[in-house]
Amino acid sequence: MREFAAGQRVLVRAVDPDGHTRAPRYVRGHTGRVVEAQGRWPLADERAAGAAEPRIETVYTVAFPARELWGAGTHEVTVDLWESYLEPAEEERV
Repeated sequence: MREFAAGQRVLVRAVDPDGHTRAPRYVRGHTGRVVEAQGRWPLADERAAGAAEPRIETVYTVAFPARELWGAGTHEVTVDLWESYLEPAEEERV
């Protein structure tokens, strides 16, 4: 699996799995910034599915501008996301 650094831009995979996921629908397909790693934890999706040995992955706190999620707001929204929900985002072009 890929590891992400604090400050790195990441894209939340836009998936719609059949079972449980801890990737909220409102962040899927959106780009955020890694705030920090929260350690390694069993993948919640696999635990909910009853996997005897769920994958252990790093969980990241990722910040999203509220205006990009809901079209308004000047604050950030932070969400804890497992590594497999994320991929590197393209850098912003200025």
